[in-house]
Amino acid sequence: MTTTTSPTRRSLAAPAQPRTAPPWIWSVLGAVAVWLTIVAIGGGSGWNALSQVLTLAPFLVLVAIGQMLVITLGPGNIDVSVGAVVSLASYVSVIAAAATGSAVLGLLVGAAAGGAVGAASSLSIIALRVPPIIATLATSLIAASVTAVLADGMAAHPDAGLRAFVNHRVAGVPLLAVAVALLTVAVAWALRRTVYGRSVLATGQNATAAGKAGIPVGTTRAATYVLSGVTAGLAGSLLAAFISPAQNLGSSYLLDSVAVVVIGGTLIAGGRAVPAGLWGGALFFSLLSGLLNLVGWSVGAQNILKGVLVVLVVVISAGPLLRRRRSAPAASAPTTQTPSGAAPRPETTPTEGEPRG
Repeated sequence: MTTTTSPTRRSLAAPAQPRTAPPWIWSVLGAVAVWLTIVAIGGGSGWNALSQVLTLAPFLVLVAIGQMLVITLGPGNIDVSVGAVVSLASYVSVIAAAATGSAVLGLLVGAAAGGAVGAASSLSIIALRVPPIIATLATSLIAASVTAVLADGMAAHPDAGLRAFVNHRVAGVPLLAVAVALLTVAVAWALRRTVYGRSVLATGQNATAAGKAGIPVGTTRAATYVLSGVTAGLAGSLLAAFISPAQNLGSSYLLDSVAVVVIGGTLIAGGRAVPAGLWGGALFFSLLSGLLNLVGWSVGAQNILKGVLVVLVVVISAGPLLRRRRSAPAASAPTTQTPSGAAPRPETTPTEGEPRG
């Protein structure tokens, strides 16, 4: 006797998912391509260009770590105060180090100043329901005003020991780059293994569902904006030792931090953070700036190119997401019961005047 298997009981094998490249790979490939172009145009081994980039990239990665966490919270979340925080922390840290005689205390005070700015933004966003871009813009204006007051007549100088640390190299690699790389690994681990990290990702994927699941969405958002301020403040404190305090020291870090986050593979729509991509994005943009300087581009033209690149990456990365959202209603349409053997049909709502049934 022949046995037939019912279609409803037949096991259906899941279709094989195509293997995709990691999201950070494109920024790394872009950095390599720009580096090879610099070598071809300028000649030499290319190590000088790479060494210079490894000196500057850690500051940008520090700022981008906080920006990445904020953007991962979901649509509308961005910290536009990071540039002002960098400038503010550069003065606060130098003044604190000179007053206490401790470079470590200077770093801590600079990071705390950034955290205070982030806390003010969090208060506006969570308690007053101010949109993040408006809240962080307001706090950036306050931070810039405080910076102008501190800069007026400041006579303190960066700590010599901290400057030596920032410029120290191990086998030709800046020690600061190694330290920031280890911090990046720690952030990647925290996003996967800690309650806070999972809460950030869940909030970015669906804040409403995260709240219903018991995740403290408001607390998570507040802590993330504070962390963004702390990382920007730490970057500004280190930059003050590397260069010197300046009111426009952080002016380029707003656009650059967002560009690095997006180019590195973090979704602008939230829910996916790619810490490794921050290094690929930072190296790409730092090398690109060096290349454009080499061929004579102005700073304004470079910023235009960066903005165009960010828009292109956002449009390209948002394509699959939009397609999934458009196909979701059709896939989730309710069906009505039909006789056995007949295909189910979507349930429709009759228009006015059309008989039901």
